Amino acid sequence: MSGFTLNKRFEKALKGESLDMVPVCSVTQTGIVELMEMTGAYWPQANYDASKMAALALGGYEIAGFENVRCPFCTTVLAETLGCTVAEGSVDIQPYVVDFPCKKKKDIKDITVPDSLLESRRTSVVLDAVEILKGHVGEDVPVVAGLVGPAGLASMLAGMKNYLMWFVTNPEVVEELMGVLTEACIEYANGLLERGADVITLIDSEAGPDIIAPQMFETSVLPFHRKFCREVKGLKILHMCGDATAVLDSLADAGFEGISIEEKVGVSFAKGIVGNRVRLIGNVSPSDTLLTKGPEEVMIEARACLEDGIDILAPGCGLAPHTPLENIKALFRARDEYCST
Repeated sequence: MSGFTLNKRFEKALKGESLDMVPVCSVTQTGIVELMEMTGAYWPQANYDASKMAALALGGYEIAGFENVRCPFCTTVLAETLGCTVAEGSVDIQPYVVDFPCKKKKDIKDITVPDSLLESRRTSVVLDAVEILKGHVGEDVPVVAGLVGPAGLASMLAGMKNYLMWFVTNPEVVEELMGVLTEACIEYANGLLERGADVITLIDSEAGPDIIAPQMFETSVLPFHRKFCREVKGLKILHMCGDATAVLDSLADAGFEGISIEEKVGVSFAKGIVGNRVRLIGNVSPSDTLLTKGPEEVMIEARACLEDGIDILAPGCGLAPHTPLENIKALFRARDEYCST
């Protein structure tokens, strides 16, 4: 390959430095049923037990071939810690919110960052898993840890209906909630970095144009993203589902090193917007291509991403649990062929 470790190649890619080849990674969830069967680490246990979480995450690197390890596999860690009721899910269903604490606007006053945030049932498991992973892969392989951002958490703690309604009628209420949630995100992200994570992925799709107007994002959410980037001491990626094109220009100046985009965003067009301010990660479709098509179709889509200038080749979002392992491996075939020509 080259003199670069996988970690160094990933870091150089995020910083826009010259490379021997484009990394193939996943900065979003990597747990698939085939890997669960091969590692013996199944959901839902792998979402609640640090050793099983680490074992399944390692499968994404050691078996699937991703040039990083990534955990956790669900989006409910902080939501449950801050007051949501969460169902554990099953072998092919991620944990999900079934009840939330902010039924009325006045309930937001009761949301605080607990002193024991990093010792909670859910956060402590992820922190321990990150430490296990770093101990296993050392400094040669990047450890990526994910968490939901302030807008996504606000939609969970208030419920999506309230979140959308309050954003229109009382945006200051949502901003108050996101202010508290941003502090939780910062503390948790720095905790993950201290335990061995090399990169943080902030998942904040509910801040995107598919959910709220770009002007709402600019006014109400972007300041919290900037605060997060200022206060989190490590490499940071923002993942946004849907068509994020309308907010890419702002996101490029928020302080993230990378933006993870879905296939709804055209890579070459997005590159024209962000220029050299931030790197783009993605955007092979996890549902339309990786889940439902074959390796050859995966390679065609991956090759198009590479030709359009993607900086890190990756699934455009978290993998569906029944994604075939052979389709993941097709990403590497496409990269290797592209980089050898």
